[in-house]
Amino acid sequence: MAWRSSGRTNAELITNLFNAGLITSPRVRESMSSVDRAHYCPSSPLAAYEDSPQPIGFRATISAPHMHASAAESLLPFMPEDAGANVLDIGSGSGYLTHVLANLVCGADGKGDGHVVGVDHIQGLVDMSRENMRRSEEGRRLLDTGRVELVVGDGRKGYPEGGPYDAIHVGAAAAELHQSLVDQLKAPGRMFIPVEDKDGWGSQWIWVVDKDKDGKVTKKRDMGVRYVPLTDAP
Repeated sequence: MAWRSSGRTNAELITNLFNAGLITSPRVRESMSSVDRAHYCPSSPLAAYEDSPQPIGFRATISAPHMHASAAESLLPFMPEDAGANVLDIGSGSGYLTHVLANLVCGADGKGDGHVVGVDHIQGLVDMSRENMRRSEEGRRLLDTGRVELVVGDGRKGYPEGGPYDAIHVGAAAAELHQSLVDQLKAPGRMFIPVEDKDGWGSQWIWVVDKDKDGKVTKKRDMGVRYVPLTDAP
């Protein structure tokens, strides 16, 4: 159903995702509606509202909107709007989902106590993501108040300086389920991460990793996906 969700405007795209059942939470719908995806697709603004990955330069892509919706929906129970949730977005790319996650934990007015760190290993993408966020008043406010922090780093190591995190999103396929990322989860906390399968066929799966209040970790394999690899800078 995802391919039917494309639109001609941002509002139409989000409405179609909602009508297809790919967005179910009003909070996720509101947060994605307030972030214009065209601000984050600099190399293909005409295709920004297609429900498909798009190139953003540096041999990287912005994921399809339905995958961003899936990630936000999965992490939502660990990102209460009024509890100052701390979130890590690994492979933040052009900054789109970082902005959406910030809306979820900081509220529609951007004045909540939540905090989101976006990490990417390419300086050019981090610079681009800052520029993209500054294209909207909301994005400028999130950056200027420090509620969004965009840094260069090796996503495989996470960003322990800002942790621990209530929720971690990984936007590139890891070769393995890195223990360093699991360690940076709060108890309770959740991580949404694509991982390369070891079956030798090049397949990838989303894993949802939960840490309960006692620190017990459970891992659930969810859906098959196709992401660019989580690596060091090319």
